[in-house]
Amino acid sequence: MLFKQQALLRQKLFVLGSLAIGSLLYLVARVGSLDRLQPLCPIDGRFGSRGQDEIPLRALQFKRGLLHEFRKGNATKEQKQLPKAIIIGVRKGGTRALLEMLNLHPAVVKASQEIHFFDNDENYAKGIEWYRKKMPFSYPHQITIEKSPAYFITEEVPERIYKMNSSIKLLIIVREPTTRAISDYTQVLEGKERKNKTYYKFEKLAIDPNTCEVNTKYKAVRTSIYTKHLERWLKYFPIEQFHIVDGDRLITEPLPELQLVEKFLNLPPRISQYNLYFNATRGFYCLRFNIVFNKCLAGSKGRIHPEVDTSVITKLRKFFHPFNQKFYQITGRTFNWP
Repeated sequence: MLFKQQALLRQKLFVLGSLAIGSLLYLVARVGSLDRLQPLCPIDGRFGSRGQDEIPLRALQFKRGLLHEFRKGNATKEQKQLPKAIIIGVRKGGTRALLEMLNLHPAVVKASQEIHFFDNDENYAKGIEWYRKKMPFSYPHQITIEKSPAYFITEEVPERIYKMNSSIKLLIIVREPTTRAISDYTQVLEGKERKNKTYYKFEKLAIDPNTCEVNTKYKAVRTSIYTKHLERWLKYFPIEQFHIVDGDRLITEPLPELQLVEKFLNLPPRISQYNLYFNATRGFYCLRFNIVFNKCLAGSKGRIHPEVDTSVITKLRKFFHPFNQKFYQITGRTFNWP
Protein backbone atom coordinates (compact mmCIF):
# COMPACT_ATOMS: atom_id res chain seq x y z
CA MET A 1 0.00 0.00 0.00
CA LEU A 2 2.78 2.40 0.98
CA PHE A 3 4.66 1.46 -2.18
CA LYS A 4 1.60 2.31 -4.34
CA GLN A 5 1.19 5.72 -2.63
CA GLN A 6 4.87 6.52 -3.20
CA ALA A 7 4.58 5.54 -6.87
CA LEU A 8 1.47 7.69 -7.29
CA LEU A 9 3.24 10.65 -5.66
CA ARG A 10 6.24 10.25 -7.96
CA GLN A 11 3.89 10.15 -10.96
CA LYS A 12 2.18 13.39 -9.87
CA LEU A 13 5.55 15.11 -9.31
CA PHE A 14 6.68 13.99 -12.78
CA VAL A 15 3.53 15.45 -14.37
CA LEU A 16 3.89 18.77 -12.48
CA GLY A 17 7.56 18.95 -13.42
CA SER A 18 6.75 18.38 -17.07
CA LEU A 19 4.14 21.13 -17.00
CA ALA A 20 6.58 23.54 -15.37
CA ILE A 21 9.30 22.82 -17.93
CA GLY A 22 6.78 23.15 -20.77
CA SER A 23 5.59 26.52 -19.47
CA LEU A 24 9.18 27.73 -19.15
CA LEU A 25 9.98 26.68 -22.72
CA TYR A 26 6.85 28.48 -23.97
CA LEU A 27 7.84 31.70 -22.21
CA VAL A 28 11.36 31.52 -23.65
CA ALA A 29 9.94 31.01 -27.15
CA ARG A 30 7.44 33.84 -26.63
CA VAL A 31 10.11 36.29 -25.53
CA GLY A 32 12.26 35.25 -28.47
CA SER A 33 9.41 35.97 -30.89
CA LEU A 34 8.88 39.40 -29.31
CA ASP A 35 12.58 40.14 -29.69
CA ARG A 36 12.35 39.32 -33.37
CA LEU A 37 9.38 41.62 -33.81
CA GLN A 38 10.60 44.55 -31.77
CA PRO A 39 13.08 46.64 -33.78
CA LEU A 40 11.84 49.10 -36.37
CA CYS A 41 15.33 50.56 -36.28
CA PRO A 42 18.60 49.03 -35.05
CA ILE A 43 19.56 50.14 -31.55
CA ASP A 44 23.05 51.56 -31.24
CA GLY A 45 24.65 50.08 -28.15
CA ARG A 46 23.01 48.64 -25.08
CA PHE A 47 20.37 50.33 -23.00
CA GLY A 48 21.73 53.10 -20.84
CA SER A 49 21.20 53.39 -17.09
CA ARG A 50 17.59 53.85 -16.10
CA GLY A 51 16.92 57.31 -14.70
CA GLN A 52 14.48 58.06 -11.92
CA ASP A 53 12.25 59.98 -14.32
CA GLU A 54 12.01 57.11 -16.81
CA ILE A 55 8.52 56.26 -18.07
CA PRO A 56 7.22 53.35 -15.94
CA LEU A 57 6.80 50.24 -18.09
CA ARG A 58 3.35 49.59 -16.61
CA ALA A 59 2.22 53.08 -17.61
CA LEU A 60 3.38 52.49 -21.16
CA GLN A 61 1.69 49.10 -21.30
CA PHE A 62 -1.50 50.69 -20.03
CA LYS A 63 -1.28 53.38 -22.71
CA ARG A 64 -1.02 50.72 -25.40
CA GLY A 65 -4.01 48.80 -24.07
CA LEU A 66 -2.05 45.85 -22.66
CA LEU A 67 -3.22 46.30 -19.06
CA HIS A 68 -6.94 47.00 -19.29
CA GLU A 69 -7.39 45.49 -15.85
CA PHE A 70 -6.32 48.86 -14.42
CA ARG A 71 -9.71 50.16 -15.49
CA LYS A 72 -11.85 47.23 -14.38
CA GLY A 73 -14.59 48.40 -12.05
CA ASN A 74 -13.98 52.03 -13.04
CA ALA A 75 -16.91 53.84 -14.61
CA THR A 76 -14.56 56.07 -16.63
CA LYS A 77 -14.46 54.95 -20.25
CA GLU A 78 -12.42 55.84 -23.28
CA GLN A 79 -13.92 58.50 -25.48
CA LYS A 80 -12.99 60.76 -28.35
CA GLN A 81 -12.01 64.16 -27.01
CA LEU A 82 -11.32 67.40 -28.84
CA PRO A 83 -7.64 68.38 -28.73
CA LYS A 84 -6.39 70.29 -25.71
CA ALA A 85 -3.26 71.21 -27.66
CA ILE A 86 -2.50 71.55 -31.37
CA ILE A 87 0.82 71.65 -33.20
CA ILE A 88 -0.07 74.39 -35.68
CA GLY A 89 3.21 74.52 -37.59
CA VAL A 90 5.49 75.13 -39.21
CA ARG A 91 5.81 72.96 -42.29
CA LYS A 92 9.24 71.28 -42.45
CA GLY A 93 10.00 72.53 -38.96
CA GLY A 94 9.77 69.08 -37.37
CA THR A 95 6.05 68.76 -36.62
CA ARG A 96 5.95 64.99 -37.13
CA ALA A 97 9.01 64.41 -34.97
CA LEU A 98 7.55 66.59 -32.21
CA LEU A 99 4.20 64.78 -32.28
CA GLU A 100 5.78 61.31 -32.20
CA MET A 101 8.14 62.28 -29.38
CA LEU A 102 5.34 63.77 -27.28
CA ASN A 103 3.46 60.51 -27.77
CA LEU A 104 6.12 58.90 -25.57
CA HIS A 105 4.32 60.50 -22.62
CA PRO A 106 1.63 58.22 -21.15
CA ALA A 107 -0.75 61.19 -20.72
CA VAL A 108 -0.56 62.18 -24.42
CA VAL A 109 -2.65 60.62 -27.18
CA LYS A 110 -1.98 61.70 -30.76
CA ALA A 111 -4.08 61.85 -33.89
CA SER A 112 -2.02 59.79 -36.33
CA GLN A 113 -3.03 61.65 -39.48
CA GLU A 114 -3.18 65.35 -40.28
CA ILE A 115 -6.87 66.20 -40.02
CA HIS A 116 -6.83 69.52 -41.93
CA PHE A 117 -10.10 70.55 -40.32
CA PHE A 118 -9.51 74.25 -39.73
CA ASP A 119 -7.61 75.02 -42.96
CA ASN A 120 -9.89 73.11 -45.32
CA ASP A 121 -13.26 74.76 -46.04
CA GLU A 122 -14.88 71.49 -47.10
CA ASN A 123 -13.78 69.69 -43.93
CA TYR A 124 -14.68 72.65 -41.72
CA ALA A 125 -18.19 72.71 -43.14
CA LYS A 126 -18.70 69.14 -41.83
CA GLY A 127 -18.78 70.51 -38.30
CA ILE A 128 -17.04 70.02 -34.98
CA GLU A 129 -18.49 66.54 -34.38
CA TRP A 130 -16.90 65.35 -37.63
CA TYR A 131 -13.60 66.69 -36.27
CA ARG A 132 -14.11 64.96 -32.91
CA LYS A 133 -14.72 61.61 -34.65
CA LYS A 134 -11.31 61.95 -36.31
CA MET A 135 -9.65 61.97 -32.89
CA PRO A 136 -8.28 58.84 -31.17
CA PHE A 137 -9.90 57.32 -28.10
CA SER A 138 -8.49 58.61 -24.81
CA TYR A 139 -9.22 58.83 -21.11
CA PRO A 140 -10.23 62.11 -19.43
CA HIS A 141 -6.82 62.47 -17.75
CA GLN A 142 -5.06 62.32 -21.13
CA ILE A 143 -4.38 65.14 -23.59
CA THR A 144 -5.30 64.65 -27.23
CA ILE A 145 -2.94 66.40 -29.64
CA GLU A 146 -3.13 66.78 -33.41
CA LYS A 147 -0.81 68.47 -35.87
CA SER A 148 -1.51 70.17 -39.19
CA PRO A 149 1.34 72.50 -40.28
CA ALA A 150 -0.87 74.36 -42.74
CA TYR A 151 -2.79 75.84 -39.79
CA PHE A 152 0.00 78.32 -39.04
CA ILE A 153 -0.10 80.09 -42.42
CA THR A 154 -3.84 79.81 -43.26
CA GLU A 155 -5.65 83.08 -42.62
CA GLU A 156 -8.98 81.68 -41.39
CA VAL A 157 -7.55 79.17 -38.91
CA PRO A 158 -6.89 81.33 -35.80
CA GLU A 159 -10.51 82.49 -35.58
CA ARG A 160 -11.85 78.99 -36.23
CA ILE A 161 -9.73 77.42 -33.48
CA TYR A 162 -10.63 80.27 -31.12
CA LYS A 163 -14.33 79.53 -31.63
CA MET A 164 -13.72 75.89 -30.70
CA ASN A 165 -11.56 76.55 -27.63
CA SER A 166 -10.25 79.99 -26.70
CA SER A 167 -7.94 78.54 -24.01
CA ILE A 168 -6.31 75.84 -26.16
CA LYS A 169 -2.51 75.46 -26.01
CA LEU A 170 -0.68 76.04 -29.30
CA LEU A 171 2.69 74.59 -30.26
CA ILE A 172 4.87 76.10 -33.00
CA ILE A 173 8.11 74.38 -34.01
CA VAL A 174 10.52 76.46 -36.08
CA ARG A 175 13.88 75.98 -37.76
CA GLU A 176 16.38 78.45 -39.15
CA PRO A 177 14.26 80.13 -41.88
CA THR A 178 16.57 79.62 -44.85
CA THR A 179 17.20 75.96 -43.98
CA ARG A 180 13.46 75.45 -43.56
CA ALA A 181 12.74 77.01 -46.97
CA ILE A 182 15.30 74.73 -48.66
CA SER A 183 13.81 71.72 -46.86
CA ASP A 184 10.36 72.75 -48.08
CA TYR A 185 11.68 72.96 -51.64
CA THR A 186 13.43 69.56 -51.29
CA GLN A 187 10.20 67.82 -50.35
CA VAL A 188 8.36 69.27 -53.36
CA LEU A 189 11.31 68.42 -55.64
CA GLU A 190 11.28 64.80 -54.49
CA GLY A 191 7.57 64.57 -55.26
CA LYS A 192 8.16 65.91 -58.78
CA GLU A 193 11.01 63.47 -59.37
CA ARG A 194 8.85 60.51 -58.32
CA LYS A 195 6.42 61.52 -61.08
CA ASN A 196 9.29 62.03 -63.57
CA LYS A 197 8.51 65.73 -63.77
CA THR A 198 10.99 68.56 -64.07
CA TYR A 199 11.16 71.40 -61.55
CA TYR A 200 12.88 74.76 -61.23
CA LYS A 201 16.06 75.10 -59.22
CA PHE A 202 15.63 76.60 -55.77
CA GLU A 203 17.58 79.72 -56.74
CA LYS A 204 15.17 80.54 -59.56
CA LEU A 205 12.14 80.23 -57.26
CA ALA A 206 13.56 82.05 -54.25
CA ILE A 207 14.95 85.04 -56.18
CA ASP A 208 12.81 87.25 -58.43
CA PRO A 209 14.59 87.29 -61.83
CA ASN A 210 13.31 90.78 -62.61
CA THR A 211 14.44 92.52 -59.42
CA CYS A 212 17.15 90.08 -58.23
CA GLU A 213 15.59 90.37 -54.76
CA VAL A 214 14.00 87.71 -52.59
CA ASN A 215 10.75 86.46 -54.11
CA THR A 216 8.16 86.89 -51.34
CA LYS A 217 5.50 85.33 -53.59
CA TYR A 218 7.27 81.98 -53.31
CA LYS A 219 5.40 79.99 -50.64
CA ALA A 220 8.54 78.44 -49.13
CA VAL A 221 9.88 81.94 -48.48
CA ARG A 222 6.58 83.30 -47.12
CA THR A 223 6.21 80.42 -44.68
CA SER A 224 9.61 81.24 -43.16
CA ILE A 225 8.54 84.80 -42.28
CA TYR A 226 7.33 83.50 -38.92
CA THR A 227 6.50 86.83 -37.32
CA LYS A 228 4.00 87.78 -40.06
CA HIS A 229 1.93 84.66 -39.41
CA LEU A 230 2.26 84.82 -35.62
CA GLU A 231 0.93 88.38 -35.54
CA ARG A 232 -2.29 87.13 -37.11
CA TRP A 233 -2.65 84.52 -34.36
CA LEU A 234 -2.03 87.10 -31.66
CA LYS A 235 -5.26 88.85 -32.63
CA TYR A 236 -7.08 85.92 -31.02
CA PHE A 237 -4.70 84.30 -28.53
CA PRO A 238 -2.31 85.79 -25.94
CA ILE A 239 1.36 84.90 -26.31
CA GLU A 240 1.15 82.83 -23.11
CA GLN A 241 -0.90 80.22 -24.97
CA PHE A 242 1.93 79.61 -27.44
CA HIS A 243 5.05 77.57 -26.93
CA ILE A 244 7.90 77.84 -29.43
CA VAL A 245 9.93 74.68 -30.01
CA ASP A 246 13.43 74.84 -31.45
CA GLY A 247 13.25 72.40 -34.37
CA ASP A 248 17.00 72.46 -34.97
CA ARG A 249 17.69 71.54 -31.34
CA LEU A 250 15.00 68.84 -31.41
CA ILE A 251 17.16 67.07 -34.01
CA THR A 252 20.45 67.26 -32.11
CA GLU A 253 19.33 67.40 -28.47
CA PRO A 254 15.64 66.48 -28.20
CA LEU A 255 15.20 65.83 -24.47
CA PRO A 256 15.51 69.45 -23.18
CA GLU A 257 13.00 70.62 -25.79
CA LEU A 258 10.53 67.89 -24.83
CA GLN A 259 10.89 68.72 -21.15
CA LEU A 260 9.97 72.34 -21.90
CA VAL A 261 6.85 71.15 -23.73
CA GLU A 262 5.90 68.88 -20.82
CA LYS A 263 6.07 71.90 -18.53
CA PHE A 264 4.04 74.06 -20.93
CA LEU A 265 1.31 71.40 -21.13
CA ASN A 266 1.30 70.98 -17.33
CA LEU A 267 2.27 67.33 -17.66
CA PRO A 268 4.27 65.45 -15.02
CA PRO A 269 7.82 64.81 -16.31
CA ARG A 270 7.88 61.33 -17.82
CA ILE A 271 10.00 61.47 -20.98
CA SER A 272 13.64 60.64 -20.23
CA GLN A 273 16.87 59.91 -22.07
CA TYR A 274 15.92 56.23 -21.88
CA ASN A 275 13.19 56.94 -24.43
CA LEU A 276 15.53 58.52 -27.00
CA TYR A 277 18.49 56.88 -28.68
CA PHE A 278 20.66 58.15 -31.51
CA ASN A 279 20.64 55.98 -34.60
CA ALA A 280 23.92 56.48 -36.43
CA THR A 281 22.60 54.89 -39.62
CA ARG A 282 19.64 57.26 -39.85
CA GLY A 283 21.53 60.24 -38.44
CA PHE A 284 18.89 61.29 -35.92
CA TYR A 285 17.16 60.16 -32.73
CA CYS A 286 14.71 57.28 -32.63
CA LEU A 287 12.13 56.48 -29.96
CA ARG A 288 12.12 53.75 -27.33
CA PHE A 289 8.68 53.25 -25.76
CA ASN A 290 9.75 50.24 -23.68
CA ILE A 291 11.98 47.19 -23.82
CA VAL A 292 9.77 45.68 -26.53
CA PHE A 293 8.76 48.56 -28.80
CA ASN A 294 11.06 50.99 -30.64
CA LYS A 295 10.30 53.35 -33.50
CA CYS A 296 12.15 55.56 -35.98
CA LEU A 297 10.57 58.24 -38.14
CA ALA A 298 9.86 57.47 -41.78
CA GLY A 299 12.72 57.33 -44.23
CA SER A 300 11.40 60.48 -45.90
CA LYS A 301 12.55 62.47 -42.87
CA GLY A 302 16.04 63.92 -42.97
CA ARG A 303 16.26 64.29 -46.74
CA ILE A 304 19.58 65.46 -48.18
CA HIS A 305 19.20 69.02 -49.43
CA PRO A 306 20.46 70.02 -52.88
CA GLU A 307 23.38 72.40 -53.09
CA VAL A 308 22.26 76.03 -53.20
CA ASP A 309 24.31 78.98 -54.43
CA THR A 310 25.96 80.60 -51.40
CA SER A 311 25.09 84.10 -52.60
CA VAL A 312 21.40 83.13 -52.59
CA ILE A 313 21.70 81.74 -49.06
CA THR A 314 23.38 84.96 -47.93
CA LYS A 315 20.66 87.07 -49.56
CA LEU A 316 17.91 85.01 -47.91
CA ARG A 317 19.50 85.21 -44.46
CA LYS A 318 19.87 88.96 -44.78
CA PHE A 319 16.21 89.20 -45.83
CA PHE A 320 14.95 87.10 -42.90
CA HIS A 321 17.12 88.82 -40.27
CA PRO A 322 14.77 91.70 -39.30
CA PHE A 323 11.78 89.36 -39.21
CA ASN A 324 13.74 86.98 -36.98
CA GLN A 325 14.60 89.79 -34.56
CA LYS A 326 10.94 90.71 -34.24
CA PHE A 327 10.03 87.06 -33.74
CA TYR A 328 12.52 86.88 -30.84
CA GLN A 329 10.98 89.97 -29.25
CA ILE A 330 7.41 88.71 -29.52
CA THR A 331 8.04 85.16 -28.30
CA GLY A 332 10.74 85.90 -25.74
CA ARG A 333 12.88 83.12 -27.20
CA THR A 334 16.14 83.82 -29.04
CA PHE A 335 17.73 81.51 -31.58
CA ASN A 336 21.24 81.53 -32.99
CA TRP A 337 20.07 82.19 -36.52
CA PRO A 338 22.38 84.18 -38.83
